[in-house]
Amino acid sequence: MPLPQQIPVRYSDEDAGYLSMRPVVKQTFQLHELADLVVAVVGKHPTRVQQIFRTGSVIYNGYHYTWHPLDAGLPEFESLLAQFPEDDPSRSFHSSHTIAVLFEFGGGTQRTTVEVTRQEAADKKLFAKFTPWDLLLQLAAASPPRYEKYSHARRADLFRLTVPHDRAQQLLAALLDAAPRALRHRWSTLRPPATLTFVCPRS
Repeated sequence: MPLPQQIPVRYSDEDAGYLSMRPVVKQTFQLHELADLVVAVVGKHPTRVQQIFRTGSVIYNGYHYTWHPLDAGLPEFESLLAQFPEDDPSRSFHSSHTIAVLFEFGGGTQRTTVEVTRQEAADKKLFAKFTPWDLLLQLAAASPPRYEKYSHARRADLFRLTVPHDRAQQLLAALLDAAPRALRHRWSTLRPPATLTFVCPRS
């Protein structure tokens, strides 16, 4: 059975229970729009995407999306996903393309990630020579990060840099020193990152 081009979808806050007064929104998605949402959750994996379409349910960005279960053969899903970007390890890192840096702490089940955006880190403390963002790009220039993968959720290529603990401590101290008071307060709980991931949207 071929997939329809338009799909009625209902969605609401993820934690909305049967006693909640939060509204359930109804909207018609184009097939590509729904596929884009599902790929952001499970990646470009035809069998996983096929299973989500069959289930008729997915949670994304705090919302629960549901639709009438849809079934189609694996070749149709492979054709649908062919238009989505692939990983491209041949891509070079360009710091000017970076819009955010992900600070990763710990490992395994204890791993946590904090996102630092270019917009927030570009604020400069009075009389400071560099912004926190300048310091992050200087580190990337000295030790270029390696290509990791394409993130469908972020619509961006990710470049990863492992940071030795002593260098991470120095970096964090320098970032806090360069940050304006409000930003320094928001970053007060940060720990020296084990890795930095640079987020570069693909044009």
